[in-house]
Amino acid sequence: MKGLGGQKVLLVHSSSNKPSGGGPGSPAMGRRRVWLVVFLALFACVSLASMLSSARDASSAVGGRRRASAAVAKVAASTAKKGRRGDAAADAALGPGLPGYVFDALVQYAAVGGNTSGSMPAADVRAIAAALKRRGTPCNLLVFGLGGETPLWRALNHGGRTVFLDENQWYVSHLEGRHPGLEAYDVAYTTTVREFPDLLEAARAARAAECRPVQNLLFSDCRLAINDLPNHLYDVAWDVILVDGPRGYTASSPGRMSAIFTAGVLARARKEEGAATDVLVHDYEREVERACSREFLCEENREKETSTRSLAHFVVRGGSAVRREAFCGGTGSTATAAQ
Repeated sequence: MKGLGGQKVLLVHSSSNKPSGGGPGSPAMGRRRVWLVVFLALFACVSLASMLSSARDASSAVGGRRRASAAVAKVAASTAKKGRRGDAAADAALGPGLPGYVFDALVQYAAVGGNTSGSMPAADVRAIAAALKRRGTPCNLLVFGLGGETPLWRALNHGGRTVFLDENQWYVSHLEGRHPGLEAYDVAYTTTVREFPDLLEAARAARAAECRPVQNLLFSDCRLAINDLPNHLYDVAWDVILVDGPRGYTASSPGRMSAIFTAGVLARARKEEGAATDVLVHDYEREVERACSREFLCEENREKETSTRSLAHFVVRGGSAVRREAFCGGTGSTATAAQ
């Protein structure tokens, strides 16, 4: 049996199929997986809760901003409403025309611009504006002459009727294109400044006939009467008439004799009882304007406190009390005009 006591054989067995404590299928690994799932679930719940809380906070902030904006808007609306009531009370005297502060601002800017060449002097702009304001706008405003102040007169009479008459047909068309809605007509004057003495003398001789103070200008034979305007203009009750045209600074210019005469007749032809028309004549320092104003508008009707050196303000009355046989009373217009 000696052979059995020799070399010994060592047999190595492979690992058993029984799972060990550290393998993937061990109970320890299963517990770790359970805890991992629980942790992830808790994390997801916490994250979801945080997101919901943030959304609620954002919604509350937006709602707060909206409520604050609504409160500010409510206060602003209340303040604006009070302001509107205050403005309405302050501007009640001007009626439905421009608010008083807008009216005054326009006059102020125009008066400042009046310091430039070719513009109406600031004192005259303010005097005309004051006459319009005292009359009350909107009203019926007739203006002889187009110029730099045309947009101003139209704006100051906002809501009323403003009509312009000018000798230059091209200029009428030009301004109508620049100012849509402007109502302007061209007038064909048949007089010149050099004819002024003869025209005035003829009008005085015919004051009881074709050149009488109350008449239908459409059918007038008086050479100073303007009778080629659109017919409907003769039926308007003009509240204010401004004579700032036509040209009158040279002997060949048309002169303002016809404009002043026509303004005087239009004012006296008003049928409303107690009616009065404010007639303003610019460039009153010139001989033609001064003499014709005294002849046909009358010194007795002149408002000296609202006149300036170059602007005369007359208040001419119509209705049943108007004088029909002569333009002026007192000692007569001839003596007055000669002064």
